[in-house]
Amino acid sequence: MPRMWNGRTRRIDAGFTLIELLIVVAIIGLISAIAIPNLMNAVDKGKQKRTMADMRTIGAAVEAYATDNAMYPVGVTTWPAMKAHLNPHFMKSPPDNDGWQNGWEVDSVTGNDYTVTSTGKDGIGGPRSGGATAAFDCDILFTNGRFFQWPQGTQS
Repeated sequence: MPRMWNGRTRRIDAGFTLIELLIVVAIIGLISAIAIPNLMNAVDKGKQKRTMADMRTIGAAVEAYATDNAMYPVGVTTWPAMKAHLNPHFMKSPPDNDGWQNGWEVDSVTGNDYTVTSTGKDGIGGPRSGGATAAFDCDILFTNGRFFQWPQGTQS
């Protein structure tokens, strides 16, 4: 039933047409298609930065161990073995995983050097050529107090 307002008739059941709703849904879909990949890239970049910060912290703890013992841990090939050398005197509660929840790979067999490795987003170890990498799946290597293989630039 029409309602009178200032001498004019106005319909109460006025709403959006199907075309208007489809246009709004299409615009939302277009914005989502642009925003979601950028959001996922930012999330992975954050995980990568966290991983690198944790690797620096673990490296500092190993260096402190070497300062007190005149060498790096000897015969260490697993993260639990390395963690036993560091916790609690050199690093309280070392992280067990990298940013992608993959376990650390460590190597300190001879006591002359050490390596802490993150296998990246895919969790699969790959070629270790050293230098800059360009994908989140590439391994990150921290050796003897510095990065041997690290991410640089835009990651994919």
